[in-house]
Amino acid sequence: MKTTDTPPPPAEAVEARPVVKKLATPSGKDRSGGVLNVFSHGVLVIWAVLVVLPLLWAVMTSFKDDKSILTSPWALPDKLHFENWSRAWTQAHMSDYFLNTILVVAGSLVGTLLLGSMAAYVLARFEFPGNRFIYFLFVGGMSFPVILALVPLFYVMNNLGLLNTIHGLILVYIAYSLPFTVFFLTSFFKTLPTSVAEAAIIDGASHTRTFFQVMLPMAKPGLISVGIFNFLGQWNQYLLPTVLNTDPDKKVLTQGLVQLASSQGYKGDWSGLFAGLVMAMLPVLGAYIIFQRQVVAGLTAGALK
Repeated sequence: MKTTDTPPPPAEAVEARPVVKKLATPSGKDRSGGVLNVFSHGVLVIWAVLVVLPLLWAVMTSFKDDKSILTSPWALPDKLHFENWSRAWTQAHMSDYFLNTILVVAGSLVGTLLLGSMAAYVLARFEFPGNRFIYFLFVGGMSFPVILALVPLFYVMNNLGLLNTIHGLILVYIAYSLPFTVFFLTSFFKTLPTSVAEAAIIDGASHTRTFFQVMLPMAKPGLISVGIFNFLGQWNQYLLPTVLNTDPDKKVLTQGLVQLASSQGYKGDWSGLFAGLVMAMLPVLGAYIIFQRQVVAGLTAGALK
């Protein structure tokens, strides 16, 4: 007897069976990673609170009168006392201190970035006898305590006629900031592509033109990052100007704040003191807020390339 095979049903007639997928259960590694993330974020939140709250309290206190500061230090001001700021700006000579600080920091920052970038570019791009020795001299300068050099530095500045001068303080700030600047920018210049510089040399550009017109614009994130760090250190510098700048007319902002606090005696102009403190804090805080993206980009550029 002949049998015939039945043809298979068409594909449309076959009922699709639901595909059941198993839910992946979190592994022990994922759970530990989640706990670590929660812990790290908690630490960062606590650190942010510890940093932000004193700043907000200082700003709030600068708008209160002396009686409210002493009787209810944590309460909001009954009204905004803007006269505290005007009194600190005029009577406490904060305007003069501000101008002197801007002159010193601006001159030293430009000089530090210019000389530091040139030295770092040479150490990073050219091989010559003593290259590593000079580099490690700059690195060693970062570990040298400034307080040990104050006495000989005072006599050197006095012999050169640079004591109690704005330009003398600028030179000291440049020498103080160069080791970290060269150390930071040397590593950054090594991450930049050499093909661009070689193409500029082949096209007839000199080494100076290649540096200023090709390589220096490419190093902008690193320059901004190290510039912010130098700005913070130079703006808040107190030890060097205290020893090398005793002229009352040429004092910088940190010296002015100390003089404002010590010259009150029993008077206690706390509202003016807090107003001057906030004045000194705002430029540094504003500079970091404006350039925070460039700072992060400059710090991570070497790791990303």
